Amino acid sequence: MRVFFDSSAFVKRYIQEAGTEEIVAWCDRATEIVLAGIALPEIISAFCRLRRESRIDNTQYRQLKTLLLADIEDAAICDLTPLVIARTITALEASALRGMDAIHIGSALIMQADVFITTDERQVEAALRAGLRVNAV
Repeated sequence: MRVFFDSSAFVKRYIQEAGTEEIVAWCDRATEIVLAGIALPEIISAFCRLRRESRIDNTQYRQLKTLLLADIEDAAICDLTPLVIARTITALEASALRGMDAIHIGSALIMQADVFITTDERQVEAALRAGLRVNAV
């Protein structure tokens, strides 16, 4: 099963919070983990914010970054192509979304994800409207 994670969902794989167990279970079920190309910088940004807020220290930051980089070696990463941009624009025109959230939807559509995992309520509605099977965490 090709499981697409938006950044807000996939970060829960590394940061223990509500929904972490469900994300880990989806990762275990996936035959392929799929991410948008923007997911890596968004997740690293979240790690950096946690470090700035002193919720993690430098060692923990490096450990999380190493785990993420190891995990994405086996993931399917969707580049920002003209087709992804076209699907992103369609999602933006059909729903009240931020641009980055729409890129995740456009990427999931192009990558033919079997399920789209997100934590964002607006993104759930937009992904459903775009024809994706959605699981909200």
